[in-house]
Amino acid sequence: MKLIVGLGNVGDKYCFTRHNAGFMAIDRWALDENASFKLDSKLKCYITKIKFNDEDILLMKPTTFMNLSGEAVRAVSDYYKIDLKDILIIYDDIAMDFGRIRLRANGSDGGHNGIKSIVKHMNSSSFNRIKIGIGPQIGPSENYVLQNFPKTQLEDLKAILDKSIEAAKSIITVGMEKSQNKFN
Repeated sequence: MKLIVGLGNVGDKYCFTRHNAGFMAIDRWALDENASFKLDSKLKCYITKIKFNDEDILLMKPTTFMNLSGEAVRAVSDYYKIDLKDILIIYDDIAMDFGRIRLRANGSDGGHNGIKSIVKHMNSSSFNRIKIGIGPQIGPSENYVLQNFPKTQLEDLKAILDKSIEAAKSIITVGMEKSQNKFN
């Protein structure tokens, strides 16, 4: 079983903000699969299960808000007994230009509070990631990430989300290294 986590903030006011790029990718994948999310208060997330390549895949969105994402990731990974190597996090990256994605097998939190929380709660930075570029930043980062994507970027955003899903499927199918060679 694999766990694919999209990071974001819950609530209508955050729905289309740059910081919710991870949620948007997971939502798009679930929509493609005709899957519906269910709230699991105990595990602090919205979650659904799909099949891909005859494997169970959990798609998950934490309800803890971004800065506490690690609580939900830990709760789900413990409950379903998912190894760290089978967890993939999809999230926004303010340091990357809009339109780019980047795959990483591990690394620092890069100043991203959601990743910082996951590193803390999982006691490791060795988990797979797909970063979705939302930059270049204009103004203070805490304001920039909570702004909606401008209408001029919405069409391109759909293609970027599709590309991030394609990258996630590639990681599941052929592994991180081959996927990095293809998508980075």
